[in-house]
Amino acid sequence: MPFTLHGLPVSQGIAIGHVHLVSHALLEVNHYHISPKHIADEVARLEDALATVQGELIGLKAATTAGQGHSEVGAFVDLQLMMLADPMLIEAARGLVENRRYNAEWALVAQMELLVEQFRQIEDPYLRERQADVVQVVERLVKVLLGQPGHLPPRRRDGLGTIVVAHDLSPADTIGFRDHNIAGFVTDVGGPTSHTAIVARSLSIPAVVGLHHIRDLVQDDELLIVDGTRGVVIVGPDEDIVEEYRLRRAELELERSKLKRLRDTPPTTLDGEEIALLANIEGPKDMAQVKAVNADGIGLYRTEFLFIGRDTLPDEDEQYEAYRSVLKALPGKPVTIRTFDVGADKALNGAHARFEPNPALGLRAVRYSLAEPKMFLTQLRALLRASVHGKLRIMVPMLAHAHEIDQTLALVDKAKAELRAEKVKFDEGVQIGGMIEVPAAALALGMFVRRLSFLSIGTNDLIQYTLAIDRSDEAVVHLYDPLHPAVLKLIGGTLSTGARFGLPVSVCGEMAGDPAYTLLLLGMGLRNFSMHPGHILEIKQQVLRADLGELAPRVQRILKMDEQARVREAVERLAG
Repeated sequence: MPFTLHGLPVSQGIAIGHVHLVSHALLEVNHYHISPKHIADEVARLEDALATVQGELIGLKAATTAGQGHSEVGAFVDLQLMMLADPMLIEAARGLVENRRYNAEWALVAQMELLVEQFRQIEDPYLRERQADVVQVVERLVKVLLGQPGHLPPRRRDGLGTIVVAHDLSPADTIGFRDHNIAGFVTDVGGPTSHTAIVARSLSIPAVVGLHHIRDLVQDDELLIVDGTRGVVIVGPDEDIVEEYRLRRAELELERSKLKRLRDTPPTTLDGEEIALLANIEGPKDMAQVKAVNADGIGLYRTEFLFIGRDTLPDEDEQYEAYRSVLKALPGKPVTIRTFDVGADKALNGAHARFEPNPALGLRAVRYSLAEPKMFLTQLRALLRASVHGKLRIMVPMLAHAHEIDQTLALVDKAKAELRAEKVKFDEGVQIGGMIEVPAAALALGMFVRRLSFLSIGTNDLIQYTLAIDRSDEAVVHLYDPLHPAVLKLIGGTLSTGARFGLPVSVCGEMAGDPAYTLLLLGMGLRNFSMHPGHILEIKQQVLRADLGELAPRVQRILKMDEQARVREAVERLAG
């Protein structure tokens, strides 16, 4: 009998295929002591496994670099290579082999458990991500030691793909599957920001995560349907169910092909209002995707990805080249570059690394920049130098106080003065804007309106801070709700204040790229959307079908509601 399981939908689409169970190697490790005469051989086994896994990861990194649109994967692979070079893992495991005569697998798992326990005690979101990386790296090493092949079954004659079912998947695992006929990913653990979710989206493979015990409920080769849009997994479907989902999948694929025709259509509503659809990027490597959908510009360039995962900070010239290349690639279009938003789940390495009891509420974003004025000044100089190559706008993250803006503007003036003295050209009229990401900022907009040229609402953090929810914590992620009345009031208030003072306001969080919220945001007064390039055409389709004159009064009624269920029903009716 078929049965249905419900998890978190993290990568859209429908997959129909046969189960391939990925073993949880760490559960299969034997513990035994080796004789003194075999210590050298056991150390050699450990070092051979290390060399094998390093080679696999370097090969995956090369394959990723050669492709396009998989920058997130490359960053994760880099992180796992760093783990393998960390003496706290490999050197310590070697010590357990030499001093306590543990077999290599036992030594790795014992050291892994020690590190994971240390990470758990710190309770830092970024370190929780590293905890998963340690486990995944050790699992790769153990699989090599146990002689377990990581290969998938050959392509099937029935034309159906393979559904990979695992407890969890590392980025290296998922990217390693891309040359096979992989139809979907399903995991016991994970959330919207987990590795499996991010990589599945970058590879456009349907995925459902957070199913808890699916590895215990399915068997190898069993037929499975994965609905990555609704978060549904159907085990053992009959022919009627399979045919129904084949039709749904065909409809989705047809819709996607039609969207490509909208590339050069201006995003204008039915009643003639022009809407800007901008792209969020992490660096120059993302520009091919931006051009493929003909985005109206860059609404968010996340510069912290120049800093993360390295022990030394990029100097002024390296930053200048990264900013200049993006500006030159989009002549005449606005490029909004955010000053680095480090801290919380995006920590720096090396001498600049910091450990805080509660990083989400600690020294992050603009607070970090102002605490490191020399580093901040270097970035501002690089940005100003690049401004002569296009329409640059500089955006400051996580503002909450007037003095943060004043100090930032003072440093901008200092950078300008230095460049003038050095006779270096820059655009004197570069606009400075700020991000509204904390409730305090959304409730006290006057101080920002008087000092800044534009605003951008970062809905991811605004929702997190308004609802007191760590969006990386699986235990509370179900409470993360963009349609909470308090969240909508903060967004609506920011948009109306911007309109009243003639200050442009954009939304650059996940809400901007979700078609379920497009009509709501348009009715609230949003005219500048910024999102992952892959979502632009779908949002454009929504814009082209919208009548703002009809939407606005309906949305104003929604904003007066104070029950989430009623809000959700009313938002769903907007599309009707």
